[in-house]
Amino acid sequence: MTAAGAGKGPLKGVRVLDLTSVLMGPYTTQIFADLGADVIKVEAPSGDTTRSLPPGPADDCGAMFMNVNRGKRSLVLDLKQANAREALLRMAEDADVFIHSMRAKAMGRLGLSYAELKARNPKIIYANLYGYGREGPYADFPAYDDIVQAASGIVDLQASLSGGEPTYLATVVADKVAGLTAAYAVMAALFERERSGRGQEIEVPMFETLASFSMVEHLCGALFDPPIGPTGYARALSPERKPYRTKDGYIAVMIYNDRHWSNFFDAIGNPEWSKDPMFASLRSRTQNITKVLGQLSEVLAQRTTDEWMDLLTKAQCPAMPVRSIDDLIDDPHLEAVGFWQRFETPDGLVRMPGVPVRFSETPGQAGRPGPRLGSDSRDVLSEAGFSESEIDDLVVPSKGGQAL
Repeated sequence: MTAAGAGKGPLKGVRVLDLTSVLMGPYTTQIFADLGADVIKVEAPSGDTTRSLPPGPADDCGAMFMNVNRGKRSLVLDLKQANAREALLRMAEDADVFIHSMRAKAMGRLGLSYAELKARNPKIIYANLYGYGREGPYADFPAYDDIVQAASGIVDLQASLSGGEPTYLATVVADKVAGLTAAYAVMAALFERERSGRGQEIEVPMFETLASFSMVEHLCGALFDPPIGPTGYARALSPERKPYRTKDGYIAVMIYNDRHWSNFFDAIGNPEWSKDPMFASLRSRTQNITKVLGQLSEVLAQRTTDEWMDLLTKAQCPAMPVRSIDDLIDDPHLEAVGFWQRFETPDGLVRMPGVPVRFSETPGQAGRPGPRLGSDSRDVLSEAGFSESEIDDLVVPSKGGQAL
């Protein structure tokens, strides 16, 4: 995407002013760009901090930055300067979405609150991405993924599966779940604006979002007031819920409903298992989940992974070998569906995940890798109607003496 509206997806024509950094917000706006929106990434002269995360071909284009900021354009503005702030407000007059991941007080000091943007553009969708909701006692606490994993109960849940030792998930789940939540929230607001003509302000706090996410299955007995049982979904917390060891490796098996179990009993030649009251129903299996999974573990250790995959596939029981991140790069299914997108860049060929969802009429497309810092500043400002002299006043010299 090199110009406004160049995307082909369902958000073609939507213009987004993106003042987010690190991962949560950029993941949100990556989704917008993938779906065709014109995303203008507004950066300070120092740039998004993830630019410098290795590995990467240069100091301002680390791999994670290039992936999560694909399809966007980089505009550098020093918002501490009055003319830069005014330029951003002027651009907001024609924008559909303004999204940021700064604290509310910082946006207030910059003069970029919702009230100030709404005065310029009553139809704008203004999205705040925070660590914690503004009305709670944690509002001013700094928040990163690890911190929110701990605050939301995720770390404690992991501890129950690792001998009591607290541990983080090996993925930045808080950032990405909050980013996805922000994406659907903004799209819902855009849909509402199509019907009513009204813009609005949105708040997406990481903590509340991940607490909601973890409580989907783990609220359990505490759903009722007073509680009728403990929190925690027994199957997910069973110490036996783990990949099963086979003769030559590990396999993930999810024998869940009555049909799965019946097929499995027949496949292993032990239909008498079906007569055990413990296996009689989903309810009885859940009540005895650790024993059920332990018995299954003993059986799965008796054959190789390939033997189990053949048997379980024929029995229509969900199963997959345990694979590594490296395995995904050459996964035959991902290759067959065109998951990996490849791009020629001045730094060589790069590979990125494509858009995972399909649209029959307006397909999305992964855009070019994340832009070099300030590489689109002049084009973006020119398209917004700024004169050459105004642009000269706004562009910021880099440390090397070149304009950003």
